[in-house]
Amino acid sequence: MSMAMVGLIAGMGLGFAGYFGGFGAFLLVAALGAVGFVVGRFVDGDLEPGDFFRPRERDERRR
Repeated sequence: MSMAMVGLIAGMGLGFAGYFGGFGAFLLVAALGAVGFVVGRFVDGDLEPGDFFRPRERDERRR
């Protein structure tokens, strides 16, 4: 399934939640979708748990 199709389905789901459930339902569906996306990236192996806790590398040229 292409990313455009996934985006279309997600947008339609958010639209239905906003129309039938109001703005609160829209925010809940959007937040749970974001959590599901991050969990899916962990399962696929694209993210490591340390990516969120590792300090950023600083560029020594900038001071």
